[in-house]
Amino acid sequence: MSLETFLALAVYAFVTSVTPGPNNFMLLASGVNFGFSRTIPHMLGISVGFASLLVAVGLGLGALLTAWPTLHTALKIAGGVYLYLA
Repeated sequence: MSLETFLALAVYAFVTSVTPGPNNFMLLASGVNFGFSRTIPHMLGISVGFASLLVAVGLGLGALLTAWPTLHTALKIAGGVYLYLA
């Protein structure tokens, strides 16, 4: 990896880690409502979920969904139904 690529990756990782997003706001609300110690499982869940997403993408989930567009459509529909039921 070239130095320019590494620096671009490092800057991107820093900016995305300090920018407040939905997970940070959920953790803020959980910490205010329930306290730090009761928010730790929430923090661990977000970390494990994000890590599993990265592993799935690294193992080729994107290529699989590109190769089988029907599977991609089914996943989108299942996600929509899940959100509707939640």
